[in-house]
Amino acid sequence: MHNLIHTIESARLDLSDEKRLQADLEDVLITVGIQFTRERVLSAQDIPDFLTKDGTVIECKLRPAQKMAVYRQLQRYSSHAEVRGILLATNLSMCLPETINGKPTYMASLSKGWL
Repeated sequence: MHNLIHTIESARLDLSDEKRLQADLEDVLITVGIQFTRERVLSAQDIPDFLTKDGTVIECKLRPAQKMAVYRQLQRYSSHAEVRGILLATNLSMCLPETINGKPTYMASLSKGWL
């Protein structure tokens, strides 16, 4: 997981729009050989941006997203059996608990790639 976080944080991803961010992140994941499904339907309401082969949800969020709405979304994702962990890739200034519904949570700062 730490390698994945480092890879995301090192990349210069387009932060002007979430769809562009997702496209750039998809290219990065392909380049480093991470297997994933894009916009995997977990339920009618729950469609994370990426679900890796090992069950990690990667969700992209840009400012000005509502932090509690983001948390509730991650909480819903974590309730699904196929989800084994959650990685929030964001430029939001927020914190997450170590786990949500018993699933480990991580954050990747999208701003670091531009420093």
